[in-house]
Amino acid sequence: MKKFAFIGGGSFGFTRSLVRDLLTFPAFRDAEIALMDIDEERLGYIKQACDKIVAQGGYPATITATTDRVEALKNADGVVCTILCGDVDVWQYDITIPKKYGVDINVGDTRGPSGIFRALRTIPVMLDICADIEKYCPDAVFLNYTNPMAMLCRAMQEKYPNLKITGLCHSVQGTAEMLAKWIGADINDVTYTCAGVNHQAFYIDLKWKGEDMYPYIREALKDPKLYNEELIRNNMFRHLDYYVTESSGHNSEYVAWYRKRADLIDEYCNGGSWNPGKHAFILNSYRSRKDTWRDDIKNYLNAEKVDLGRGHEYAGYIFNAVFGDNTIYKFNGNVRNFNLIDNLPYGCCVEVPVVASKNKLESVAVGKLPDHLAVLVNTTARCEELAVQAALEGDAKKVFWACAYDPLTSAVLSLDEIERMVKEMLEQNKEYIPWYK
Repeated sequence: MKKFAFIGGGSFGFTRSLVRDLLTFPAFRDAEIALMDIDEERLGYIKQACDKIVAQGGYPATITATTDRVEALKNADGVVCTILCGDVDVWQYDITIPKKYGVDINVGDTRGPSGIFRALRTIPVMLDICADIEKYCPDAVFLNYTNPMAMLCRAMQEKYPNLKITGLCHSVQGTAEMLAKWIGADINDVTYTCAGVNHQAFYIDLKWKGEDMYPYIREALKDPKLYNEELIRNNMFRHLDYYVTESSGHNSEYVAWYRKRADLIDEYCNGGSWNPGKHAFILNSYRSRKDTWRDDIKNYLNAEKVDLGRGHEYAGYIFNAVFGDNTIYKFNGNVRNFNLIDNLPYGCCVEVPVVASKNKLESVAVGKLPDHLAVLVNTTARCEELAVQAALEGDAKKVFWACAYDPLTSAVLSLDEIERMVKEMLEQNKEYIPWYK
């Protein structure tokens, strides 16, 4: 019997779907699934949801719930992390303070000033989790879903190099499925090599039945309706020749081209995708669900039947490859760049192919990114390196430098304005950044 610990298990959507996936693998039908969260109300709801999955699937699995992280982690074979440090009343300022200075943020959980401050708050907690893993389940495979993905994984992998840690994002397989759909291809006939950093990785090799898939995509995007579905990403593809993994709204805040003026936001951030790039998209979504999230959960719990089909998230497949039936599984993971991408900083966190097999995870070297992509991704990676150094060393100056070189921030603000913005954000977050005085 295997044990899986879900840290931040109160994340209702993620935990429910990942538990469902795990139990579909024969090796894990009788697993012990330990749900841990500091929010007892959410923890109670997700326990009920997982019990419902177990009952309807007829699984001999055991579901436990606890607010004690050590209890959840003891003797775990696999650990999944989906925590969020601070509720919306904390992280709203990651969006509102930059906006006051003129930096318009769409989501704000990955990079730029918003992502950097989320990292500063979250890295200490992630390192505490790693310390507990090292003590109570040192051989466990630790899969992180919490953002900002690259900065968190980079910090954890430096401080705990002997742990099996990787970070997972659904944007790689999700975008591949989207592109296949656009050209009428079966995703099973699509192969690719995708590399870069989290949310800014590119399909540097993309094939359909062994043929270059990009000409088919270019042909499909002659349809204006389709082009507008992912306006920013499709515009980037038109100019850069390679397709990027993360959605248009997110990408609009990672680069200097789309959000530095109001007219550009009007032109590019009102497209047809679920998140075209409007200001404070996720913040407003959280606020809108503040009084209704319980109703959504109760609707799930009251449903006569729940979906027991296996989804497309990586976690279950990885665990199955490492200590299930040992079927080899290839995915894109977030790992340190030790000779994996030649023209990105050595040791930074990159998103590259990783092979999961019996008792191990092995990263795959991909060589060089195309030079023009390396310019963009290097800037991102080096800003993230500065932010991680700032968190690990307690260096406010490096927080400023990380924000100062961020493409969008530097396109909008002067150095003096960035300095004032960063100081205000540090003051706002001083309760949550242990080293800041």
